[in-house]
Amino acid sequence: MSLKDQFEAAVADSKNLPERPDNMTLLKIYALFKQASSGDVEGSRPGFTDMVGRAKYDAWAGLKGTSSEEAMQQYIDLIESLK
Repeated sequence: MSLKDQFEAAVADSKNLPERPDNMTLLKIYALFKQASSGDVEGSRPGFTDMVGRAKYDAWAGLKGTSSEEAMQQYIDLIESLK
């Protein structure tokens, strides 16, 4: 099974976790997904009134320079640990 196949399976699994992860874990899941699928963060940081948008942006920006493959592997490992 290729890394991409494993990643897609983990994305599907992420929607059926036994319990909802805490917000920090959800941010990590989001950031790893975006890094794996879109590469480094783009665009400007949302304004201070958009707290959720800022948190998501900052989490994704924290992975800058991480390869798509590395982000996929970290995503897979994280989802596996939550199952």
